[in-house]
Amino acid sequence: MQQKSEKQNLLTVRKPDAMVASALMGCAVKIINYRWEQSEKFVEICITLSRVHQAPTENVQVPFTVRSFDLLAKNLNGKTYPTTGNNLLKPISMEGSSKINKQTKKKPKTKNQDRHCSYRKKAENTQWDYLTRVENECKEKENSSQDTETDPSGRLMNVLQEIY
Repeated sequence: MQQKSEKQNLLTVRKPDAMVASALMGCAVKIINYRWEQSEKFVEICITLSRVHQAPTENVQVPFTVRSFDLLAKNLNGKTYPTTGNNLLKPISMEGSSKINKQTKKKPKTKNQDRHCSYRKKAENTQWDYLTRVENECKEKENSSQDTETDPSGRLMNVLQEIY
């Protein structure tokens, strides 16, 4: 009898709290698609998430710094949705930035879309060509390699040199 209870105690292993919490929150689905637009004072970052407007506000967290933001939507349809935006092209102002979860109106022949939108106040009223520095550097590098040679055969030679 005593051996049975010892076996049961050995079989009953307590899981760490972090494992239990992650199991309750469901699997993590990394968000890689978003859209952004800008006005004179704000950069708006929108992410489409099903039923986000019904989630409690504490389940959608968006901490941000002067040059980055993180989004963590927890326990949304049994899943967790994280995304990170690092190295923003220009600084944002901590004051005046906000977030909103909303449902867009249904258009004919389309489904309702639930969106999380983060409004980031620009530190300077300037036009952003890209959201991040990486996008900006990639486009500048692409444009500079195309602009160096005006002769089409010269461009072809550059492409061949890069390949080999």
